[in-house]
Amino acid sequence: MQTDSNPHDLAVAGILEQLEGALRAGDSTGAAQLFEQDGYWRDLVLFTWNLKTLEGREQIAAMLAAQLGAVQPLSIRIADGEHASEAGGVLQSWITVETKAARGVGFIRIRDGKIWTLLTTMSELKGFEEAKGGRRPMGAEHGARTNRSSWLEYREQEAKELGYARQPYCVIIGGGQGGIALGARLRQLNVPTIIIEKNTRPGDSWRKRYKSLCLHDPVWYDHMPYIPFPDNWPVFTPKDKVGDWLEMYTKVMELNYWGSTSCESASFDEASGEWTVQVLRDGQPVTLKPQQLVLATGMSGKANMPKFKGMDVFQGEQQHSSQHPGPDAYAGKKVVVIGANNSAHDICAALWEAGVDVTMVQRSSTHIVKSDSLMDLALGDLYSERALAAGMTTAKADLTFASIPYKILADFQKPVFKAIRERDADFYARLEERGFMLDFGDDDSGLFMKYLRRGSGYYIDVGASELVAEGKIKLKSGVGVQELKAHSIVLSDGTELPADLVVYATGYGSMNGWAADLISPEVANKVGKVWGLGSDTTKDPGPWEGEQRNMWKPTQQQALWFHGGNLHQSRHYSQYLSLQLKARMEGLTTPVYGQQEVHHLA
Repeated sequence: MQTDSNPHDLAVAGILEQLEGALRAGDSTGAAQLFEQDGYWRDLVLFTWNLKTLEGREQIAAMLAAQLGAVQPLSIRIADGEHASEAGGVLQSWITVETKAARGVGFIRIRDGKIWTLLTTMSELKGFEEAKGGRRPMGAEHGARTNRSSWLEYREQEAKELGYARQPYCVIIGGGQGGIALGARLRQLNVPTIIIEKNTRPGDSWRKRYKSLCLHDPVWYDHMPYIPFPDNWPVFTPKDKVGDWLEMYTKVMELNYWGSTSCESASFDEASGEWTVQVLRDGQPVTLKPQQLVLATGMSGKANMPKFKGMDVFQGEQQHSSQHPGPDAYAGKKVVVIGANNSAHDICAALWEAGVDVTMVQRSSTHIVKSDSLMDLALGDLYSERALAAGMTTAKADLTFASIPYKILADFQKPVFKAIRERDADFYARLEERGFMLDFGDDDSGLFMKYLRRGSGYYIDVGASELVAEGKIKLKSGVGVQELKAHSIVLSDGTELPADLVVYATGYGSMNGWAADLISPEVANKVGKVWGLGSDTTKDPGPWEGEQRNMWKPTQQQALWFHGGNLHQSRHYSQYLSLQLKARMEGLTTPVYGQQEVHHLA
């Protein structure tokens, strides 16, 4: 056990020594007693082979009683080169953890001599480590021999055979940033994988969106695994630049990426433990037989296209926001956008800039946060130049955020968004004077909790809110749609808006909608709702789950996984999903603890 004259190190090391002793002795009750009565242990795969937060001593003891025999913990200690620190009466430290099968890292917080929060995460499987650092491949084969194959010939042979002469272990449906990040992780773990994407090129899912689209999250938050963006990369990346980066990344990471390929159907044989995935690749049918299937279709499911009276009568154009091509064809016309979240604001702003008479219809309240305030007050300590200067790497930032259990994350967020609300009070006042309906979440916890709970209901302001406040983007709030007529849309208050185009920025359904289409409604119902915490807040009904439902972890359908989220989540959680898949490919024992029950059928 690491020791140091630093009293904080000694205090943390003492607690860790007691915890290690109890874990090695199989004393689940004794280990749990080292936690606060309402303490938390969040485990990402290392102990539970699941993504699971244990809340309180009773849950912690139950998990350990079930898992210790199989997991066989070996050590838990302060990470090499790290020192404990103290703030506000809370001791905290980076830690390393080792079990019989794996190595991991984590983070601990201690109050009054008891563990308040513990994070443990799996970093690598023993005997199946990534070929990096001192294990990196040679590349060149020195010496002379006949019939030598070059790197290019190996890659061409692999691309020719995989999916035809030999089957992949894993198929990923969806070749956006989520599928690409996971594919890169699996490549480094030597898991034969094919990524299926209906678009022609990697990045096309970004290129095909409206032309003004940029990432609303800053660059420090958005790195891909293994290859970070360069230091001179813009803070907010334009969509086509994102697309080009993903295309480059796919090539240099040597991913088996099948563009222009659609998944027609998938079915699982319980007896053989094998999927049959029917795809059309460049119009030609191919049957794939993977053992694992990942749906990486984003954090959202199918586009929510509302059904309003008169949609069949309307003579203009109608499109979901995901199909909106941009403003160029609509100069001088009248457009109504239904919705008031990110896409609605982006589309309205671009239309106004192009000389379009545009009206936003806000049916329910929206959380608005100015981009600069978000970067400064909410993200700055973890993802910014100042964070980097203070030694906060991307990996540490990801783990710091992950170390806060979802049960108490809202309490961490409330003061941050209270400060934002006070800082931008004049801005919010002007929006409300215009009639815009604002909220900060059901409990005033702001953007991140809204995203985690429901994945909607917010806009990160990069300029459109000013246009709303100034009346340049017209606004009708607190109303619904009554019907469409041939050349207009009638709202629930009787207002009739002339329209040449109606854009439905009405969001997306649960990801298990894709499972219903590609596999079967029965499988979708077996899995249940995807996304949300079960917080019993708007659009996130209970019961409480404490983790993202069905994301990055085993589901009730054997060998079916869901992967997605924003770029940060795709980067971070792809590590844990890839290790779960690798372990299964290698036939390791993976006793899943606390598998999620089914809630809210499709």
